[in-house]
Amino acid sequence: MLGLVLGFILVTGWLVRRFGGGALMRLPGRAQRRLGVVEAMALDPRRRLVLIRRDGVEHLLLLGGTQDLHLEGPIPPAGAAAPTFETVLNEAAAPTAHAPGPVP
Repeated sequence: MLGLVLGFILVTGWLVRRFGGGALMRLPGRAQRRLGVVEAMALDPRRRLVLIRRDGVEHLLLLGGTQDLHLEGPIPPAGAAAPTFETVLNEAAAPTAHAPGPVP
């Protein structure tokens, strides 16, 4: 009986290592997570760069030291189509609806 229980524990441990523990969190019926850490990197013993994803948009944060900073964002997620040069030019050249009129 003890051997059966130990065998079950070993097989379960192997399955979790093989397929990852995150697979259990992606079962049908579970809510989709809105916030997650994509990557983190230690700059020194006190500061870290952290790339987080919130609602499909990524933000780069500098944490630690005397204050935390939002360095960059929103960043399109990796694999998303980046805007082309022509798209950026067209958006910059398009007149805005709230542009002030000429000054007399």
